[in-house]
Amino acid sequence: MANIKSAKKRIKVTETKTLRNKMIKSALKTAIKKYLAAVESGNAEQAKTTFVAAVKSLDMAASKGIIHKNKAARSKSRLAAKLNSLTA
Repeated sequence: MANIKSAKKRIKVTETKTLRNKMIKSALKTAIKKYLAAVESGNAEQAKTTFVAAVKSLDMAASKGIIHKNKAARSKSRLAAKLNSLTA
């Protein structure tokens, strides 16, 4: 256990940030799973609405630094391709 005050604060701050990161990452995974489930079912309307939510989650995670911006762009591209193949 840390003895120095600044080290104790760093531990608290790190725990807080870790919880925030886990929460955002979990929400991201859930949004993507909902979208993929909608695509698998063939429901175009639900797929479009869940696509918007998934893209929003990806952008938020990238802006917070939880995932890299290129990974977010790659994921959005792949999700959009699935949506386009469903509607085409």
